[in-house]
Amino acid sequence: MSDYYEILGVDRNATKDEIKSAFRKMARQWHPDINKAPEAEAKFKELGKAYETLMDDDKRATYDRFGEDGLNNAGFNTQGPFANGFGDLEEVFNSFFGGGFGGFGGSRRRDPNAPQRGDDLRLDIELDFEEAVFGLSKEIKIDHLETCPTCNGTGAKSGAKPQTCKTCGGSGSVQQTTRTVLGHFTQIVTCPHCHGKGTIISDPCPTCHGEGLKDVEKKIEVKIPAGVDNGSKMRLSREGDAGKNGGVAGDLYIVIHVKPSSYYQRDGINVFTKLEINPAQAVLGDSLVIKTLDGEKEISIPAGIQHGEVVKVKNLGIPNISKPSLRGDHVVVVSLKTPTHISNEEKALYQKLYEIALNKENHKSVKEKIKGVFK
Repeated sequence: MSDYYEILGVDRNATKDEIKSAFRKMARQWHPDINKAPEAEAKFKELGKAYETLMDDDKRATYDRFGEDGLNNAGFNTQGPFANGFGDLEEVFNSFFGGGFGGFGGSRRRDPNAPQRGDDLRLDIELDFEEAVFGLSKEIKIDHLETCPTCNGTGAKSGAKPQTCKTCGGSGSVQQTTRTVLGHFTQIVTCPHCHGKGTIISDPCPTCHGEGLKDVEKKIEVKIPAGVDNGSKMRLSREGDAGKNGGVAGDLYIVIHVKPSSYYQRDGINVFTKLEINPAQAVLGDSLVIKTLDGEKEISIPAGIQHGEVVKVKNLGIPNISKPSLRGDHVVVVSLKTPTHISNEEKALYQKLYEIALNKENHKSVKEKIKGVFK
């Protein structure tokens, strides 16, 4: 005996929406007018029987308890909707999905003369690191479609008008019926005469050649906010391609690419830089001038700073893009640089420091030993 759930590839607790979705998918695969395999017709009829049963609450409850024999004993018709052939398939799929086979789900045919929104466009622009930090106004050029000024979007020459297509009656689509041994197969296709437009332009506009739209280069002043990062996106409403039949224009999306800096390293709204100091500066501390995003700034290096420690300069980082008055920090990472070439005088001084440090360590060691004795 057939397992209706297995035929449709659904679980036994599947919802009606899941069953319907599974049937749509399988019906596309096994429809005899699409699939020419010898077993396609039998598979398709089997799908119809399983679908009809599981979509009916009473039939499904009986099938779940007693199987296909239980349906027969209860007096239900178990032959399925395609038992006596397929007949007019347009009617069959209207009853199942509320639309023709070409629609598969009841999607309505679009009016070709209805307003259509224009396409969105994308433009990539490159900024220097500092430009991204502080923002700027930048002039950009885009090529987009605008409504033809000569014909105002009609596509027809001045004084002429588009004529309704006689083949499709202005709908932009026609029914196409194929006769097969299994019955009639009807589907909706694009009108071959007007190519889906619904109208014929016998005397086209010389400017746009009947398209109603014209490719135009446009200059736009764009205000890029402070704090944008690599990969940031901006949307300029209605700056994409113009719509058709009076539809609104699409949008322009600007994608920001920020050149890396050889000096600054960005992390969120903080910037990091490296600063090399010598051993004397690390031991004694120092005041040094560094380059920041706001110009030169004097910072204090505390005495005894270690290699890899940082000094933070508050509020000299990246502006917060949503609140530019708030800024991150400039973080200075200290790197201890050991000199490789020193004079004899410097060598003597380092030797003296070494001896002092050695004596200090020895003295500490002796004190630790004495403490151990008297514990």
